[in-house]
Parts: sequence; structure tokens; C-alpha cells
Amino acid sequence: MGVVFEPKTEENKAGLLEEFLEKAGGCAVIDGGFATQLEIHGASINDPLWSALCLINNPHLISKVHLEYLEAGADVIVTSSYQATLPGFISRGLSLEQGEKLLAKSVELATDARDLFWETVEKIGDHSYNRALVAASIGSYGAYLADGSEYSGYYGDDVDLNKLKNFHRRRLQVLVEAGPDLLAFETIPNKLETQAIVELLEEEDVQIPSWICFSSVDGVNAPSGESFADCLQVLNTSQRVAAVGINCAPPQFVHSLVQKFNELTRKVIVVYPNSGEIWDGVAKRWMPSKCFNDDKFKVLATRWRDSGAKLIGGCCRTTPSTIRGLSKALKQSCLASN
Repeated sequence: MGVVFEPKTEENKAGLLEEFLEKAGGCAVIDGGFATQLEIHGASINDPLWSALCLINNPHLISKVHLEYLEAGADVIVTSSYQATLPGFISRGLSLEQGEKLLAKSVELATDARDLFWETVEKIGDHSYNRALVAASIGSYGAYLADGSEYSGYYGDDVDLNKLKNFHRRRLQVLVEAGPDLLAFETIPNKLETQAIVELLEEEDVQIPSWICFSSVDGVNAPSGESFADCLQVLNTSQRVAAVGINCAPPQFVHSLVQKFNELTRKVIVVYPNSGEIWDGVAKRWMPSKCFNDDKFKVLATRWRDSGAKLIGGCCRTTPSTIRGLSKALKQSCLASN
């Protein structure tokens, strides 16, 4: 039998992630590329809203992808809200209220898929699945801009701490009210936005545990060129940030970054790199590169786990097949070490 992890109330969620990891054997699997899988199913998402466009046009495909990753062995599924922002929805002619409902819907779709899947596998009786957690995705300000700045860290001279907090505030409130298990701040490119998130979590008294993941274009520093030592110093004192790590960076960067983060923080380390292809944020296309196939990805994932990462998955261009192999490898590794 897998881990049965009952939902917690708002008041006792602080230790949820650590308890979940302990019950799961010390490591857990995050799902993989969402937009990649939506496109495989025929969704057209070449749009500033990206995968969030399906919240408007094809919500059934979002549910389908969540279920595919759950079946593949994901212990954590991430909502389709990465580029779902209120300004983005309003620019499409939607009202503020409609935009807020779509944000909440992203959590509802993931939660419903998780509950449906768990009800189904529980009837089987003998299975190795864990009752998954739902992480509400909150993309960086650069993701909203859709100009590639989440990979440069440069937002312009007019973007300050208060502007970033105000940008994130209402979206954060809506997602928290929707009731996810976790909050996932993704592809954060600089120290300024890290500070904004940490302060905002405190100001809003958010009790749901969060992770903050950075991107990296050189495998050494944040995209802004700032050191991870400086960036992590900002969040190490926050009791509301449970985990920190890297997402949507090339797999070859991850091992050394896990080692670096182990030296810089005591928080849970989370990593979910892309396939190894390179995203051109200006041209909005993937550049050919030597990709890491599923077999190599799962071998590397075991190495990341052995180096100290406790939440491991895939980002852009990874698929349920990637996660299936990764899940089997990691869970075998976890069992062997316990």
C-alpha cells in the first residue's frame, strides 16, 4: 500500500511537506512538463497565457494530463496556473471576477483529479501509489511578461519590491483560498522577487507551505547573475518557505546545484529540470540540443536524490513516460535506503 496522507486544516499545515516526505520514504516525485503534454493532446497554447489558456478553452485536457501524471507515479501534481495571472486574463477581455474563478479552477481541476485517482486506486487494494499533494503554481513576474525575462532576471528599472508584491498579491490570495496543499513559486530569476515573495507570504499570513524554485542559465548563479548564496539568505529565515530549489534548468546543472544548495540552506531541496533543450524566450520556441532521454533522466534523478534532493520531477519537454521511469527508480532507491 502507498502512503495515505489525510488533508490538513489551514491551522496545521506547517509541517505537511516534511511529514509527507517522511511517510513517502524520504523522497517524493513531482509531475512533469504540462504544456508539453497538452500539446501532445492537440491543445494550441502559443499564447501569452501558455498552458493557462486551457483553463478557458480545454479544461478537460488539464484534467487528463493530471491523471496521466498521477498514473505515472507523481506524488505531487502542479496546477496549470504558472502563467495564469489576473492582468493576463483581463487583457483577454475577461473580468476580474472571471479571472479569479479561473485561478481557483486550476486548483479545483488538480484536486478533483487527485481525489478521483485516489478513489480508483484504493479500490485496487494492493498498490504502490501515494495520495498526491496538489501544489498551486505561481510563475514569476517574468513569466507574465512572456518576454523571456524569467531567464535573464532583468525586469526594468521601474520594477521595485512593492510592484512585485502587488503583482503577486491577489493571485496568491485567490490560490490560497482555493485550498491547495502547497504553493509552488517557479522560475524565480532574482533576489528582488525572492524578497517580494517572502515578505508577501508574511504579510498575508499564509499557512500553506511554499517552495521557491529558481531558474539558472549558467549552472552557477541565478539568471540575474546574483549568487544563490544571496538569494537563499533572503528566504532561509522564513518559516513559510518549506523548500527551495531549481526548475526548468538543464539537467546537467542540477547535481552541482543540489550540492551548492545543501551548503546554503537546511530547507527541503526540490529539483525539476527540463529535458535539456533550450527555450528561446524571445522566439518562443525550443532550440535543438542534446536531449536527455528517459533512461538517462532517471539515472540522474537517483544521483540528485543521493546528493540531497527530496522532491524530484521534470519540467518542460518531460512527459509521463519520464516521470514513470523516474518514479520507479526513486522509489526503489528510497526503499533500498530505508
